[in-house]
Amino acid sequence: MFSLTSLAAYSTACFVLAIVPGPTVSAIVAQSLSRGTGAGLAVLLGTQLANLSMIIVVALGMEAIVAFMGWAFDWVKLLGAAYLIWIGISMLRSTGDKLGSGTLKERSFWKLVLQGYLVLWSNPKALVFFGAFLPQFVDAGQPTFWQTVVLGLIFNVIAGTSDAGYAVLAGTARNVFTRERIRSLSRAAGTILIGGGIWLALAKRA
Repeated sequence: MFSLTSLAAYSTACFVLAIVPGPTVSAIVAQSLSRGTGAGLAVLLGTQLANLSMIIVVALGMEAIVAFMGWAFDWVKLLGAAYLIWIGISMLRSTGDKLGSGTLKERSFWKLVLQGYLVLWSNPKALVFFGAFLPQFVDAGQPTFWQTVVLGLIFNVIAGTSDAGYAVLAGTARNVFTRERIRSLSRAAGTILIGGGIWLALAKRA
C-alpha cells in the first residue's frame, strides 16, 4: 500500500509535528504537574480519541464538515482558547488541598478524558491539518479510506508516544516537590494552560 520511502518521510514529518508543544501538550503537562502522570495520561486518552474521530471524518471524505470548520475557524478557536484559559485560572486559584495524592477518582478521570477531547476539537487547525496533510501520502489509484485510516493511526501512535513522554516527565518532576510547594505547581500548571490558550487565540489560519 505504501512504499518504505513514503512511510519513512511521513513518519519523520509526524514526529517533528508531534514534538512541537501546542495546546494539547499544554493541557497534558499542566494536569501532570498538578495531579500526576495519571491525570496527564487521561487527558492524552481524550486527545487520542479526538484524533481518531477526526481521522474518520477525513477518511469518509466529509468535506462539508472540514469546510464548516474553516468557515467557523475564528469562533471555534476563540472558544477553545477561552476554555483553556478558564481551566488555567481555576488552577491559579487552587489552594492545593486536593493535590498531591497522585490518584484519580473515576468521575475525575472521565472529566479529564473529556477535557482532552474538547481541547483538541476546539483547535480547528487539527482537523484542517488532517484534511490537508494526510491526502499528500494517499495513492489516488487505490481505495483511499483505509489508506487514510492507516496514516492517521501512524500519526496517532507517534503523537501519543510523544505526548505520553511529556506526561511522564512532568509527572516525575512533580513528585520531587514537597506538599508545601504543590500550590506553586498548581499555579505553574495554570500559567501553562493560560499560555496555551493565548497561543491558540493568537494563532493565524494556515
